[in-house]
Amino acid sequence: MATVDECRQALQDLAARMDRNAETVRDRIDLDRTLACRITDLETAFHGRLAGGRLTDLTDGDDPKAKIALSTSSEDLLALVRGDLDIARAVASRRVSIKANPLDLMKLRKLL
Repeated sequence: MATVDECRQALQDLAARMDRNAETVRDRIDLDRTLACRITDLETAFHGRLAGGRLTDLTDGDDPKAKIALSTSSEDLLALVRGDLDIARAVASRRVSIKANPLDLMKLRKLL
């Protein structure tokens, strides 16, 4: 099991990677949504905003009104961010749960 700090760092690393790629992604993906990332085994959450190909305003705590909600274990979050776990396979195997409208899901997959 990973720690809360490791999960926070993984999300910050993801945000930095998305920031570096934002210029190429922004023109192809129009997505401006609130995001909640719930870590099931640590009973903690983080939230932020996906906009312009970037993950911004990343903060500790849940956002129950988030338009996109991702739930996973701490280890699976780290594997996703490292690229060791494919998001489509993780969802299919129920290691990751994503609640969002179908169009947002397709756009989100392109971002990750």
